[in-house]
Amino acid sequence: MRFAFLIMGDGLDSARDRASIHQGMCSIIGVRDLEDACTAARKLLDEGIGCIEVCGAFGPEGARKVAEATEGKIPVGYITHLPEQEGLHRAVFGS
Repeated sequence: MRFAFLIMGDGLDSARDRASIHQGMCSIIGVRDLEDACTAARKLLDEGIGCIEVCGAFGPEGARKVAEATEGKIPVGYITHLPEQEGLHRAVFGS
């Protein structure tokens, strides 16, 4: 199964910030915002990707938006962190 991991951050663009590993079975795509992520997700659907994982910056609502962009045809997961590391995450990521 081919899968993709979307990372979100300032200055990233899904048209240029891409890499693949494992003979193209895993794509890593940088997106600038949720709109760019949804556009990338629709393209991934058309390309036959079987699963999408999004970084923690998306949160549950962002992950839902990406899932909606694929018409619910691709499973979408999102990364989170351990509750006991909440203070550390806030210090590092500012959210």
